[in-house]
Amino acid sequence: MPQRRTVHTAPRPPVIGVTACIRTVDGSRTHTVGEKYIRGVTDGLGGLPLLIPALGDDLDIGAVVATLDGLLVTGSLSNVEPHHYDGPSAAAGTLHDPARDATVLPLILAALTAGVPLLAICRGHQELNVALGGSLHQRLHELPGRIDHRAPDSPDLDIQYGLAHPVTLTEGGLFQQLNGGDTRLQVNSLHWQGIDRLADGVEVEAVADDGTVEAVRVTRTESFAVSVQWHPEFKVRENPFSLALFGAFGDAARAYGTRRRAR
Repeated sequence: MPQRRTVHTAPRPPVIGVTACIRTVDGSRTHTVGEKYIRGVTDGLGGLPLLIPALGDDLDIGAVVATLDGLLVTGSLSNVEPHHYDGPSAAAGTLHDPARDATVLPLILAALTAGVPLLAICRGHQELNVALGGSLHQRLHELPGRIDHRAPDSPDLDIQYGLAHPVTLTEGGLFQQLNGGDTRLQVNSLHWQGIDRLADGVEVEAVADDGTVEAVRVTRTESFAVSVQWHPEFKVRENPFSLALFGAFGDAARAYGTRRRAR
């Protein structure tokens, strides 16, 4: 009798939802995601990126969440519209993306409710705070005592995303663990907005020397759910902390995916 051949299959990569923005390209409304976020998923945690269009109410959020092992909430040039947090009117010329707001704010809440692991970056950090009931400063650089957190005026991405200032990690927090026990970390900085009133149900994981909240961890869920104001996805494999952060996100997504498929 012929022997049965054993087939070894590779572990299934976690499916990571990646939020998109709306842009107009050659006169057409287009859903876009920066490649650095996609590479963050593929290179940072070995995941399968699934782009989530900014369709607002036309998107079945529940069906999307049910397919995901993790959710990456991306950064963007646009700002969250201030009516979502009862903020003052935005300055003239501020770039907004109402379709993204209408998609991502409920998507964050649905993911947290379902226990889907979540990593939110820059605009995503701000969206997480707003979705949970917090508010934002729209122009940090105009506030007394704050440093200028905006990107350097250079076309060179290595300069734009270069290390800009230190942050202090919360003693005993998750980020200190990911940073090998050190409570100081150098980060890049490419944002105008920042957290004003901190939402309930989150704990601060990192603060800039000027008081800007740079990272939080969601405590209302037992799953991995964190956000950062900086951009760890840029050349993720070249920064030890970024790699540790994406690795922890990936581990949580794999564990969640295993449980999800066993239901």
